[in-house]
Amino acid sequence: MDSGIECTLSKFANDTKLCGVVDTLEGRDAIQRDLDRLERWARVNHMKLRRPSARSFYMGWGNPKHNYRLGREWIESNPEEKHLGVFVDEKLNMSRQCAPTAAQKANRVLSCIKRGVTSRSREGILPLYSTLVRPHLEYCIQLWGPQYKKHVELLE
Repeated sequence: MDSGIECTLSKFANDTKLCGVVDTLEGRDAIQRDLDRLERWARVNHMKLRRPSARSFYMGWGNPKHNYRLGREWIESNPEEKHLGVFVDEKLNMSRQCAPTAAQKANRVLSCIKRGVTSRSREGILPLYSTLVRPHLEYCIQLWGPQYKKHVELLE
């Protein structure tokens, strides 16, 4: 699958991402050539690419937002992308990652701890909170707020 690919190809389970810099027409052409290579590879190996789930994602300011195709079909663009559970938009804004869903998950776990643990001692609650609640609040925190992690560490 990687043979002859010029751009960066990331694979995780059944998810494949092709990434490249498009500051010149050559960059645009390299991505299209790699898409063509992937299409040929899939055809030769009797595999189907899920065209409806294929989409392009443009990052950065001044991006020319070129159109690409997979086989004969044009790939639609998407204003944001979710990769391994992290949402990123074209301006690298992580506000959606900080959405209420993370707080809601943390509150549900905290509520379970509150209902299931009778002791309210610091020695009993702190390990549970650190292990079960904080990971929901800090998921990919270094990506969207590196200063916050330092602040949290100072509080402990």
